[in-house]
Amino acid sequence: MTAGTAPAIVVRGLTKSFGKVMALRGVDLAVERGVVFGLLGPNGAGKTTLVRILTTLQQPSGGSATIVGLDVVHDAARLRRVIGVAGQSVAVDDQLTGLENLEVVGRFHHLGGAEAKRRARALIERFDLVEAAGRRAVTYSGGMRRRLDVAASLVGDPEVLFLDEPTTGLDPRSRLSVWMAIEELARGGTTVLLTTQYLEEADRLASRIAVVDHGLVIAQGTAAELKERVGGSVLVVQVTDRGRLEDARTVMGHYGPSPHVDDATLEVSVPMAAGAGAITDVVRALDASGVAMSNLTFHQPSLDDVFFALTGHASEVEAVEAAGAGE
Repeated sequence: MTAGTAPAIVVRGLTKSFGKVMALRGVDLAVERGVVFGLLGPNGAGKTTLVRILTTLQQPSGGSATIVGLDVVHDAARLRRVIGVAGQSVAVDDQLTGLENLEVVGRFHHLGGAEAKRRARALIERFDLVEAAGRRAVTYSGGMRRRLDVAASLVGDPEVLFLDEPTTGLDPRSRLSVWMAIEELARGGTTVLLTTQYLEEADRLASRIAVVDHGLVIAQGTAAELKERVGGSVLVVQVTDRGRLEDARTVMGHYGPSPHVDDATLEVSVPMAAGAGAITDVVRALDASGVAMSNLTFHQPSLDDVFFALTGHASEVEAVEAAGAGE
């Protein structure tokens, strides 16, 4: 952020309660202009509530928030003209064609007919929907509908774009096309606030990331800065006999704090000073304790590791996959 340039988004002490439930407990954020800012957190952390307040769909219980200097409560009508939103639910009219959907959004933004058509066609091309442009949206696949929805959020050429889990459910090719569009927007000066359940997505796109849990921002920084908080590299051991998990946990506890156990796998963050030599030491120590291993890996920390270290539980994707495996 250049000197004298105010942040695009400023949030101070924002709270939101639904009866006795506190969805936000005092959120503070400052998002620079022209960057992609990632918002990570488990289900129920408060991410979507925060986005709904920032996009004027809900009012806060306390605190304040401004977008490009406009207050989300007092300047709501003016604010809606300078932001774009793509929520978790796809907002597409099934009875209109893809092109017509975008043209209608253009008219909502008070664009002339010719300009609405021009922007609609440009976005149809950007999101690889040319072949389906003349078909009714009811015939679109889920991935196509999501791409059309994100395209619609860009028709008004917003200064600030809010994307609430924009690539959930997309196939890899569609996800990549959305990623490329987001990167292009940031290069062009658009500020993007992105909530996501894909840590790979935040790692690739976001200049800065905030981790939200139980209605609070518990960490902020670049992906590299957050990874440094894990404390070192990650050692993953899979034991052959689940009955020896506690023995393995005790052994690995000598090499890093609080080994995480998941099924027959243990993970521990190894201090940087230990380096790759920790692998040899752990193998020897487990062997001496009679604990047999079926697999052992050693890798640099990922945002998944950061997520667990900060929140004490897996990321949303991991949680969903684990729930599915148990069904």
